[in-house]
Amino acid sequence: MHASYYGSNMFTRARDSASLAEITIAPEVLDYIRKRDCDFRICTSCGGPILLPVRVKPPKKTDLLLKAGDHTIYVSVHQVRFLNSIHLDMIPFFDDSEFSGPEYG
Repeated sequence: MHASYYGSNMFTRARDSASLAEITIAPEVLDYIRKRDCDFRICTSCGGPILLPVRVKPPKKTDLLLKAGDHTIYVSVHQVRFLNSIHLDMIPFFDDSEFSGPEYG
């Protein structure tokens, strides 16, 4: 079971760089980052926080930095105060078979 990133204190307290250490990164996410050998960014999507490679969503000057092994996760200032953990549910997965039908070939 993944820890929820929306806690009861959602609108009552803002996180700062000192509290970034409270954010946990699931081991599966660390493996995912290590295998892709690049930095990532947590940003806002219509479905909530999402973890994307920085080549897809470049970091902003206002992002906070979180170490993930040899790499960095840039965390949007808009997401950091709501974030307790970084887990696989934040990584978008696409079913490639969805795009392999005759209309795409």
